[in-house]
Amino acid sequence: MQMDWPGLDRYDRKILEVLSEDGRISIADLARRIGLSKSPTQARLRRLEGEGVITGYRALIDPIRLGLDHVAFVEVRLKDTREAALAAFNAAVAKIGEIEQVHLIAGSFDYLMKIRTRSMSEYRLVLAEKISTLPHVSGTSTYVAMQAVKEDASLGPLGNVT
Repeated sequence: MQMDWPGLDRYDRKILEVLSEDGRISIADLARRIGLSKSPTQARLRRLEGEGVITGYRALIDPIRLGLDHVAFVEVRLKDTREAALAAFNAAVAKIGEIEQVHLIAGSFDYLMKIRTRSMSEYRLVLAEKISTLPHVSGTSTYVAMQAVKEDASLGPLGNVT
């Protein structure tokens, strides 16, 4: 199934697909992979960066090899969900390094967090000293991951580029 990506043609989508797999690819190899010459490929790449479609390049680091193999998902309920309270919570969350992801959720709780630590005891400290003290938190529920079945940072729907 072909996805519609406004403002992106098939070459742009192919650039994004290739770069999501290999962000260190040379312009020459990227051009060859997408079927254009180097100059238009480089111009498209600069445009995608300039428009903020590509926001940066980074190394993918294996947290397990660094001993960060305890993953917990935490439901967070707030006692106040007005815009000012959400903004205060969001600003405070951004300062906590152990939190990998935070999503505002429509449902029976307000936020879902992915937290990575070295151990359960380290997680308990993060929960008690950092998460529970965030602005407007009324309660949390923790779910510990036993195994990551799929963790993929690629842009799934872009894989349907033709």
